[in-house]
Amino acid sequence: MSALQLDAEALFEDLLLHVRTLLRPNTVLVGIWSGGAWLAERLQRELPLAGEQGVISSALHRDDFGSRGLTAGADHTRLPFEIEGQHILLIDDVLFTGRTTRAVINELFDFGRPASVTLAVLVDRGGRELPIHPAYSAARINLPAHQKLSLARDDAGRFSFDIQECAA
Repeated sequence: MSALQLDAEALFEDLLLHVRTLLRPNTVLVGIWSGGAWLAERLQRELPLAGEQGVISSALHRDDFGSRGLTAGADHTRLPFEIEGQHILLIDDVLFTGRTTRAVINELFDFGRPASVTLAVLVDRGGRELPIHPAYSAARINLPAHQKLSLARDDAGRFSFDIQECAA
């Protein structure tokens, strides 16, 4: 499936359907800033979960912090519930190398020790540098390393994808 043919809204509906199967008692949603946070917010509205979803940033635990510095999402971690003993369902828009997921898990453990952490993503584009695998991905694609796929959201809350060329 080509990235240009990805229908973000259809993939969201598929993600919603399959995330339901990953829910268990004491499950809380935590969206990875920013696309994952948008997805978690919308999933929270459509799933039978109490409370509100959390948002987590990878900025402070990235292994490339020295070259990237603080990003715009650095101060966006908001976890309005106890982490200790919870089943955390991490939600992200695009999984690539796994480095963001690793950083987010480190950030999560700064807040407590969850009972479990499960990852669900909208798109898995391969290219893993770390042994991280989602429990569910709505789509798997191959995209050249020099291209970046990111989720966009319009004023009405509808999702689409953007593809940008990355600097070499």
